[in-house]
Amino acid sequence: MVEAVDTVGTCMPLVQALADGRSDWEGLQACSPAASPFASWAWHRAWLCSAPTEESQATRTLVLRGAGHAVAAILPLAVRTVTFRRQRAAALTWAIGDLGCPDHLDVLALPDADLDAVMPALTSLPWDVLVLGSLAPDAPNATRLARALERAGYGVRWNSLWPCPYLDLPASWDEYLGSLSANRRQVLRRRERVLDREHAVTLTDYGAGRLDEGWHHLVALHDKRWTAAGVFNDPRIDRLHRAFAQELASRGQLWLSTLDLDGVPAAAWYGFADRDTVYFYQSGRDPRWEDQSVGVALMVKMIRRAIEGGYRRFDFLRGEEAYKRQWTSSTAVTRELVAFRPSWRGRWLRGLDWAARMRARLR
Repeated sequence: MVEAVDTVGTCMPLVQALADGRSDWEGLQACSPAASPFASWAWHRAWLCSAPTEESQATRTLVLRGAGHAVAAILPLAVRTVTFRRQRAAALTWAIGDLGCPDHLDVLALPDADLDAVMPALTSLPWDVLVLGSLAPDAPNATRLARALERAGYGVRWNSLWPCPYLDLPASWDEYLGSLSANRRQVLRRRERVLDREHAVTLTDYGAGRLDEGWHHLVALHDKRWTAAGVFNDPRIDRLHRAFAQELASRGQLWLSTLDLDGVPAAAWYGFADRDTVYFYQSGRDPRWEDQSVGVALMVKMIRRAIEGGYRRFDFLRGEEAYKRQWTSSTAVTRELVAFRPSWRGRWLRGLDWAARMRARLR
């Protein structure tokens, strides 16, 4: 990483931070338990591989060094022009933005990192409002950063953002079934029996050696389910996730599987594991097998696999779609940190923001 004279934040483009500091980045993530894989070196590198030149050039990664010049915090940001309360404003956002819907983010930092020391580097950037969204509900380092901003005279507030259903996993599949209604248990068991009776049912996993094959099945089955509305129809999202999946596969964290009926993929599932959590990101299925509930059958197998693998949480990520509610009633809500610079323009934006929130409360 770039040499720093004091224990203050230094600033560099994201490409340099990724090239010079992979081990530092991953070490900080290991010390930041609230941060999901979307905060990882791998996700940021995949984002950079898919980003237009102007977006990558807008990144500014703040690196804080502590005792012995060891990296104590990394804050990957971008200076962007955004529309805030109907006004164009210079904003600091996450470098990765919201492309691909990253959830459960946090500032990567050691527990004892002095985040006040990052203020000079943060202040040197040209912005009026800071917006860090998709934060984990219990993001401790983002909370510490907010307090540092307040001590430096910045106006700070929080928003609630996206509901993310999750399932706390029990010790066994039978225990999970026992937590469901009698009707739900009966439906799941009956569908599994019928599928096994009428077809040769297999689960195929795609690791590093078969990633292209598995990705082809995922995209094809997702497109069959959603046609023009499929997320992978956006070439940039496809590139982002292909690069991310490749890195995950090399680490053994990729969960890319198909449910095959008589040797033919009928449904696909894409997610990843990190620490004690399995994250479900996207799926697809062939509408020809709609009456066989192949999507449900595949979800059963993945939840059961997570339980048997000793994972403690199954995270459905952003969105309260009805099908997620069939599996769990628990929800975590991500947050957004907004900070206003103590300048005339920052105070003006803060006033507009206050007025807009008051109008919303009166409706």
